[in-house]
Amino acid sequence: MSFDFTVLEGKFLIQTTRKAIEHFLRQGIKINPPTDTPQKLQQKAGVFVTLNTFSEGISHLKGCIGYAEPLYPIIEATIDSAISAAVKDPRFNPLREEELSDITIEVSILTPPQLISSSDASNYNKIIRVGQDGLIIERGWKKGLLLPQVPIEWGWDVDEFLVQTCFKAGLSPDMWMVPGTSIFRFQAIVFQEKEPCGAVVRRYLTENKG
Repeated sequence: MSFDFTVLEGKFLIQTTRKAIEHFLRQGIKINPPTDTPQKLQQKAGVFVTLNTFSEGISHLKGCIGYAEPLYPIIEATIDSAISAAVKDPRFNPLREEELSDITIEVSILTPPQLISSSDASNYNKIIRVGQDGLIIERGWKKGLLLPQVPIEWGWDVDEFLVQTCFKAGLSPDMWMVPGTSIFRFQAIVFQEKEPCGAVVRRYLTENKG
């Protein structure tokens, strides 16, 4: 099965995300995958759900949690990640039901992470593609992940992307240059609401040239 998804499939995931969060906030129960889930959304893939507060046209992160590895069917990973992003992201207070109408949802479907092999850290500028790749940095038990849309939103180059992923992993900023640190890249297909409960579009990632 090819790794590509239509806007209709993305809309299905985002609608399911909103239903999963709403049901959990009201009843404390995780919903089951819908019986009409498209077959392509039953294949295994990594998934991240991102929630943003949306007020006066400005978005602010409210939660982002998911699975980097293809451990579960996409629809199941989406439901689990939706609930976790809403109430389990330690950076934010749990989402309240009355806040849901001001939340926009973004779902990222991830390709399997690929280990980047390079004996010279300077080569990462040629290997890592801002606007296409997400990063995972791992050293010992510490691990950090940043989605491919993050460096675009912040205007980072490759070096800063690596530094910030180290920070996410709880590592010193130069640890990406130290032998023994594992660096993985992955890509993502991203769907998002244009406004709360609004139209769903596919978000095409492009490098910030500013």
